[in-house]
Amino acid sequence: MPEWLPEVAAAVIAAVIAITLHEAAHGYAALWLGDDTAKRAGRISINPLRHVDPVGTVILPGVMVLGQLLAVGQVQAVFGWAKPVPVNIWQLRNPRWGMVLVAAAGPAMNAVLAFASAVLAHAVISGQGMLGPEATQYLLRFAGLSIMSNLVLGLFNLLPLPPLDGGRILVGILPRGPAMALARVEPYGIMIVLLGLFILPMAIPAWDPMNLFIRNIVAPTFDFVLMLAGHGGGG
Repeated sequence: MPEWLPEVAAAVIAAVIAITLHEAAHGYAALWLGDDTAKRAGRISINPLRHVDPVGTVILPGVMVLGQLLAVGQVQAVFGWAKPVPVNIWQLRNPRWGMVLVAAAGPAMNAVLAFASAVLAHAVISGQGMLGPEATQYLLRFAGLSIMSNLVLGLFNLLPLPPLDGGRILVGILPRGPAMALARVEPYGIMIVLLGLFILPMAIPAWDPMNLFIRNIVAPTFDFVLMLAGHGGGG
């Protein structure tokens, strides 16, 4: 077995779980609030294949995993996205605040999964006598990658730019005028993200927003999750 395969497998599984349950949470929230569009489309599912986006779920995470393995010999973070869950805002019992809750459900699920992964690490440490050193090390690595994947996905989606969840939350809470102006950005949102994160850094070497995001936002939150789970932080 290639030495890098277990590392890639742990990173991929962690990212797939984070992305799949993030999208499923949107669908379940919409159904609970009155919109069955996602259910009728078969998108309220924990089957990852129902949520696969060729670029966001396969190509981009694959390039990130390969690049990190070649550069530093391990996977430190994986970023991606799935096909958006269809939501008909006008079927929600309260369209404005319902959409806020539907948008918030994805990042909320990632927060729960990150905390659950930190708690899982306790169980792994407690059972290390039965697991053995190699299995213990691997499962702890998986738990760390799961925390990281969920935090990267959840926190990134809270950026205030539609169609990211943070943008849709902001559209729901802003006054009508600014909300409508921000909503008009949605068709161009993904292109703005790709431009800012991946195209501009190639043209401007000093511009590295993803590194700043992980170092200044994700890493402190990672420590906070460990502290909440009783690990003392400093992960």
